[in-house]
Amino acid sequence: MDRLVPVTDLPALTTGIGWRHPHYGQLLEEQPELDFLEVHSENFFAQGGAALSVLQQARANYPISLHGVGLALGSVAGVDPWHLDQLAALVERIEPVRVSDHASFARGAWNGMTVHAADLLPIAFHRHSLDVLCANVQQVQERLKRRLLIENLSAYVQFSSSDLSETGFLAELAGRTGCGLLVDVNNIYVNALNERIAGATDDPVTTCMNWLDQIPPHAVSELHLAGHQDCGDIVIDDHGSRVCDQVWQIYGHALARFGSVPDGLATLIEWDTDIPVLQVLLGEAARARALQLPAGEKAMA
Repeated sequence: MDRLVPVTDLPALTTGIGWRHPHYGQLLEEQPELDFLEVHSENFFAQGGAALSVLQQARANYPISLHGVGLALGSVAGVDPWHLDQLAALVERIEPVRVSDHASFARGAWNGMTVHAADLLPIAFHRHSLDVLCANVQQVQERLKRRLLIENLSAYVQFSSSDLSETGFLAELAGRTGCGLLVDVNNIYVNALNERIAGATDDPVTTCMNWLDQIPPHAVSELHLAGHQDCGDIVIDDHGSRVCDQVWQIYGHALARFGSVPDGLATLIEWDTDIPVLQVLLGEAARARALQLPAGEKAMA
């Protein structure tokens, strides 16, 4: 790769899309106006081959954000050394604008072996879980020599042993490790909808706005927007449709709270199932940009 687009001096508010396989060729050819692309880190762990070549071509024209789904940072078994080695090599090769993963676990002991569940499993919000997560996050940050962003989860079970709120848990994680937070707005709304199905009476949009108000603004570096599926007895975070009106409303509240953070705020449109034509994603990104304008003007005032 002959050159890299610089990732310094980016605008205070940036917008990107999750770049998936169906759009590889079209995006490289047309090079639409986007501030960054986000890819799943694990898809590019090979030391060569077509996938890495495609990513390097994109990196010549866009800053890249690496979003992981496999570090399993909440696992008592710790971070897989091989996985961390591959991520470190990819970070060195691509020089991403951000690196992120989830507040989840997946690794554990089974029949005398350490196994990976290949899923984003929720963790209990108590002190022991926080200690484990902090230790693993700090290990990754020290290896990568950069700040890691941690995303809140859409979870379909809750632990009765939790003695911290999710927001308090994430705020303390950021305070203890210096990591950043990636706030997935759709995940918050999915959780609020499932709480209503379980019997909660609070308005889900208000619940989400209150959640955002409990997060320290200086810790937030990125927001995710996506669609979800209401199956009647459960709401699934499937990333398979347009962002709904309620999530756009909550996003506006997030911009008002986080839009003037000193290090800038990125917004990503995620779409991972039933992937539409590229123009649909670009349209969602354009809508996010339009909502950012008042926040950007406020930040400059």
